[in-house]
Amino acid sequence: MSPLEEGRSLSENGHLQPQNESNGLSTGDGSVDLKGKPVLKKNTGLWKACPFILGFGCCERLAFFGISSNLVNYLTNRLHEANVSAAKNVNNWQGTCYFIPLLGGLIADTFLGRYWTIGVFSTIYLLGMCTLTLTASVSALKPEDCAGSICPSASPPQYAVFFIGLYLIALGTGGVKPCIWPFGPDQFDDTDPTEKAKKGAFFNWFYFSNNLGALVSSSFLVWVQDNAGWGIGFGIPSAVMAIAIASFFLGTPFYRFQKPGGSPLKRIFQVLVASFHKWKLQVPKDTSLLYETQNETSAIKGSRKLEHSDGLKLLDKAAVISDSEMNDPNSSSPWRLCTVTQVEELKILTRMFPIWSTGIVFSAVYAQMSTLFVEQGKTMDTAMGSHFSIPPASLSIFAIISIIIWIPIYDRVLVPIARKFTGKQKGITELQRMGIGLFISILSMTAAAIVEIKRLHLARELGLVNKKVALPFSIFWQIPQYFLLGAAEVFTFIGQHEFFYEHAPDAMRSLCSALSLLTNSLGSYLSSLILTIVTSYTTKGGKVGWIPNNLNEGHIDYFFWLLAGLSFLNLLVYIVCAINYKQKKTS
Repeated sequence: MSPLEEGRSLSENGHLQPQNESNGLSTGDGSVDLKGKPVLKKNTGLWKACPFILGFGCCERLAFFGISSNLVNYLTNRLHEANVSAAKNVNNWQGTCYFIPLLGGLIADTFLGRYWTIGVFSTIYLLGMCTLTLTASVSALKPEDCAGSICPSASPPQYAVFFIGLYLIALGTGGVKPCIWPFGPDQFDDTDPTEKAKKGAFFNWFYFSNNLGALVSSSFLVWVQDNAGWGIGFGIPSAVMAIAIASFFLGTPFYRFQKPGGSPLKRIFQVLVASFHKWKLQVPKDTSLLYETQNETSAIKGSRKLEHSDGLKLLDKAAVISDSEMNDPNSSSPWRLCTVTQVEELKILTRMFPIWSTGIVFSAVYAQMSTLFVEQGKTMDTAMGSHFSIPPASLSIFAIISIIIWIPIYDRVLVPIARKFTGKQKGITELQRMGIGLFISILSMTAAAIVEIKRLHLARELGLVNKKVALPFSIFWQIPQYFLLGAAEVFTFIGQHEFFYEHAPDAMRSLCSALSLLTNSLGSYLSSLILTIVTSYTTKGGKVGWIPNNLNEGHIDYFFWLLAGLSFLNLLVYIVCAINYKQKKTS
């Protein structure tokens, strides 16, 4: 059936129930139960369903950070890699963890829906965790211990098994991440003002639960890995991941499900192809003449209709009804004629792109917490008292503590205060929230640079520049940079997730969540690229460079200043993009 005939059929026969029409018993946003039947409000969703999602998020993050928090130390101390090589491997793996969500988001929006995508990929996730545990436990799968200053490298088969497990985790988390974030807000009916008002709090408390898991990883698990062994240190998060899967499936009777709306990529390409074929046609001044289904329901499953917006007129050509299509409806096809809603989907993605791109530099800054912050900490005094030594990777606990402190303050104090001034239910917009986080990230890099300047000054005073030894300079001087970076997360990352859910087209929310996560991936890759360029440039002529194996000879303070400068320029670009951003309007 042609698009025109389909639209007329829907209008004349009324086969489809309007999505925003609710009898009061069921939701008005098209939510269904696991069997595909309209879901009852009183038995499902809201905070009846959310505890299971929060529990999954907490356990999954504990498992993930149980691997990632101390990974750079595992690579250097157990697999005997150099500092730069270990940092690159961690950056590349973390980048992959946030790149694969594009695949997970497409699968969820196109085929499986969010629930089944989470189920399938969390199983792959657990398989990767178990593989990694074996590589740390079985003697044949790990290199021999160092004999004095001689540290044998891992063999190719040992590297192969290790990286297979590591990248199975990346594949698993890549399927889970873009679905679990929007699956929580799906439990709140967008057409019910009372339920919708409660949705914003979910983003804050989901991030809060995530960081409770990360708190355990960055403290207890890092200590276990450094003192009790890597086998049990990787085994515990593997067991916790199994608990996460069980928690998620236990909540099934209480969940509300959104049907997948078909391939987002297909709809995007249909608009591009249709607008290209009609590039000679004029867009009518009366935009009501553009093609759209006449009933209240969108032609896209699981989506509300979107109102036409000004701008990007070239894309509007895809919804122009040509004379031949008007005279002969059979002559049209989805690749020649698209609805206004379909065109608006692509417009929304296009307008989101500048905002999205500014998140990449922030993610490059964030990547330092698990790489150069740890390397910097290893050169400092880690003693706490006479009998206890703090693993450098455990300092990330202060970023997590910062998050756990700031989320309740933001939700219970700052939002009510801001609400009195702005009159908005959320207090401030997602865009304002993200901008505050970008500014705080500059302060974090500045703090890291100042600490390094002080540390290098002490190394020169003590004559230890040419010696690869820790300095009598307390690791607790790193706390401000971690604390500031945690505060920046509360504003930027949570705001980013909420922005890409609320402003995304209904049938593209998993994909847009994946795009939000992709900034983390590209940020890690950007950090790795900057490391490569800086190392290549600063080691010319036999110089030790900014980031040598002996950091007492280097200048990672210059690297931190470089990131601070890039972050400042990024903030200026972001402000311009945020001011000019045009929001979507649903019918």
